Amino acid sequence: MPRSSRLLSTAPPESLFVLSALSQYIGAAIAVSVFDQVEPQTVAWFRVIGAAIALLAISPGFHRGWTRRDLIGAAVFGSATAAMNLFFYLGIARIDLGKSVAIEFLGPIAVAAATTRSLRNGFALVLAVIGVVTLGGVEVDDNTLGVVFILISSAMWAAYIVFGSRVAQVRPGVAGLGVGLAIGAVVIAPAGAPWSGPVWLSPTLLLLCCATGVFSNAIGYGIDQYVLRRIPIRRFSILLATLPVTAVFIGWLLLGQTPSALDLAGISLVLVGVAVQERDEIVAIPEPS
Repeated sequence: MPRSSRLLSTAPPESLFVLSALSQYIGAAIAVSVFDQVEPQTVAWFRVIGAAIALLAISPGFHRGWTRRDLIGAAVFGSATAAMNLFFYLGIARIDLGKSVAIEFLGPIAVAAATTRSLRNGFALVLAVIGVVTLGGVEVDDNTLGVVFILISSAMWAAYIVFGSRVAQVRPGVAGLGVGLAIGAVVIAPAGAPWSGPVWLSPTLLLLCCATGVFSNAIGYGIDQYVLRRIPIRRFSILLATLPVTAVFIGWLLLGQTPSALDLAGISLVLVGVAVQERDEIVAIPEPS
């Protein structure tokens, strides 16, 4: 088994989430940087295309062994993921990155609430929710459309968790993610392709748009596939609270969006919530050689 697969199959989930979050929001920061030259929906489309190409390139034999049920599952997963990316980019073109991710976290909150059965885990969820709400703020900055886009993305995020877990269990490595995203790219093509002309004509823009897919989807979601094989979706959903924290950090570091004292308080609550949740027994799941 390659060293990278061994690491992803044995490392603590918390550390993998930090790595995934950093990668995802570096990709988001790159995307924001080209929004003044390319429509957000087109950037989202190239993000999905770039990720699908990268993932399938490192998945030899990805086309073999598919059942009809597996392929349908991957298609639903990939379509939900592509739609999540599309509406997220439409949202962050209008709302700050940190606030957008905080609102979007409603999806994982719903999944965590539906799968939480103990008082301790319920307390951890409440802390994470309060922290994320604190990070997101209560105002919508008079941009209702941006909030609507993020709420749609939030629903797709919930679907990403549920269907992503199923795909992770039936396909080794990241082949299921790659095939799903390839299908998802076709699904959202009507939204992204019509405005893609400037990207095809500029190698720099093409590279930047595809780089968002490599960082955000190929690396970020690829890590998620390994984590979803090892922990239940309840714990996965609560650990996702670290993403708004990372988004605030990336927004400050790369986009000049300085966090306030209230933001820092929200970050603290999220981290405490993640720390107090029950630790399920984690078994390292080796990847096939």
